[in-house]
Amino acid sequence: MLTSVLVANRGEIARRIFRTARSLGLSTVAVHSTADAAMPFVGEADAAVQLPGNAPADTYLRGELVIEAALKAGADAVHPGYGFLAENAGFAQAVIDAGLTWIGPPVDAISSMGSKIEAKKLMAAAGVPVLAELTPAEVSAADLPVLVKASAGGGGRGMRVVSRLADLPGEIEAASAEALSAFGDGTVFCERYLTAGRHIEVQIMADQHGTIWAVGERECSIQRRHQKVIEEAPSPLVERIPSLRAELFDAARKAAAAIGYVGAGTVEFLADEGGAFYFLEMNTRLQVEHPVTEETTGLDLVELQFAVATGAHLPPEPPPTVGHAIEVRSYAEDPAQDWRPQTGVVRRFAVGGEVSGKKLAPGGENVPESGAGGLPRLRVDSGVEDGSEVSPYYDAMLAKVIAFGADRAVVARRLAGELERARIHGVGTNRDLLVWILRHPAFLNGDTDTGFFDRHGISPEVDAGVVRTAALAAALADAAGRVPVVRVPSGWRNVPSQPQRKAYRVGDATVEVEYRLTRDGLVVEGNIALVDSAAERVVLEVDGVRRSFDVAVYDGLVCVDSSAGSVALTPVERFVDPSQQISAGSLVAPMPGTVIRVGVQVGDGVKQGQPLLWLEAMKMEHTISAPADGVLSELRVEAGQQVEVGAVLAVVGEEA
Repeated sequence: MLTSVLVANRGEIARRIFRTARSLGLSTVAVHSTADAAMPFVGEADAAVQLPGNAPADTYLRGELVIEAALKAGADAVHPGYGFLAENAGFAQAVIDAGLTWIGPPVDAISSMGSKIEAKKLMAAAGVPVLAELTPAEVSAADLPVLVKASAGGGGRGMRVVSRLADLPGEIEAASAEALSAFGDGTVFCERYLTAGRHIEVQIMADQHGTIWAVGERECSIQRRHQKVIEEAPSPLVERIPSLRAELFDAARKAAAAIGYVGAGTVEFLADEGGAFYFLEMNTRLQVEHPVTEETTGLDLVELQFAVATGAHLPPEPPPTVGHAIEVRSYAEDPAQDWRPQTGVVRRFAVGGEVSGKKLAPGGENVPESGAGGLPRLRVDSGVEDGSEVSPYYDAMLAKVIAFGADRAVVARRLAGELERARIHGVGTNRDLLVWILRHPAFLNGDTDTGFFDRHGISPEVDAGVVRTAALAAALADAAGRVPVVRVPSGWRNVPSQPQRKAYRVGDATVEVEYRLTRDGLVVEGNIALVDSAAERVVLEVDGVRRSFDVAVYDGLVCVDSSAGSVALTPVERFVDPSQQISAGSLVAPMPGTVIRVGVQVGDGVKQGQPLLWLEAMKMEHTISAPADGVLSELRVEAGQQVEVGAVLAVVGEEA
């Protein structure tokens, strides 16, 4: 009988597992790095053990330290969550050898799926459709485009799409280097790339007595850098092709049976618009997107993981799928800047609210209900709260926001509205992109293949008029906050004078605000009238439409939220310290990270756009390119060096 579980993970998945563990009467143990000491998941655990250091290789990937922590804290089970050690067969075996219960699949099953190359061979032998593996040497022009993939690991790491044979050697080298850094294994292979494929996966749950459930399918086709952004259940493609679901379920059960699978797992497929599908990989763990399956079936998959790990029997058949669920991943990143991760303190995080659905005991007959009045309900699985810090050491995901209801279009509309009204301050996020996707006609029509961004681009920039009005609201709130007692507006003159001026930075642009407050009201460019102003809220009438602007001020940051959109502003200082200015041609680190490769030396001639250095931060690789033609006059870093945001990495000077 289990009494206490250690979760060998962090962030939202640790909190998610703790929630179910508590409902089962289990005590909870967290492990955490030094950087994570103040994160919410640590405070929510009944006990916590620090793993000294910050980098995953020093902390969450140190299996022996995790097991030592479990024994020290009195845990009798270990749940790996996803990522880190979740699919490490050696760690699973070490947990078992330590006398602890492993909340995961058999060690042999993890091993057999650990190599994508070997997994394909196993699946082909089991009768599961696969895309043929291509060795790099045998790729020809007729095979293009091809996908270079890491044999170990997942999450989009070590993957490259190649459309020209001339690019293949370089992309193989880059993919191998990234895979070696991420997974300790640089083995890569190639396969035919479906440019407009559907990424469809089947949730598996199997017990120790031979029962294998196929618990609905999910579609995860909208991706960036081969990493999922939006997931939903059921799949729009499968809904359109009546025979496809049964075929997918049959293939998934064959895959699980072939390796003697037990527990929760996911069999991933790539399908085309005609319904032909091919095995991609099997994730021998819980998936990030498992909530959409929970919402459409009423199951608690984590509860079932605990149950089957302790020998429980599953009923012969899983519950039916009801309704529709959509999940979006809220990331601290800038989609317009090549998905650049963002770091810093989350000053405020307020997205809807969490409503728990009915949870089934294994084989129960209840189905999830919508919220009050039959409207879609919202669920938020978050790893952060007000004051949490997004560090450069880990994945940039802040939360998963999930909506469930009877109708897909209504669910998408509810989810978009909740995201639009969210208050997320302190770090840049992909929130506007998610809202744009959820309202895009192609998404609403179910046209959600992996080429979505290639075909439709990225969401348009925030309207310049919205930014200017938000900056004006920020300036007026600032003025109102400076005169809390005297009933005279800041900057007021009893004779005509120069307007008040204030400047803000939004991304790379600077917005300047000019206005005057007179006895006749606000004087400003455009058809704008001031209705009311206070330090935290400004009401303006713009072109005859009244809007309220909530203004939150933090150190070096002003966040303005309204029904027209959310804008983050950086006040521009009137006087700049010359010592803080950098010379022209300097390449600065866009985020904290580790220099993993340097491609040039001092004195080398470079061309504009030429890759010079590569940084790794938050599970992603970023290229630093030459800003102009010239000569590398300074190189201040080397491979393996950790750098902070804003650090000068190199300087490109003019050619002699």
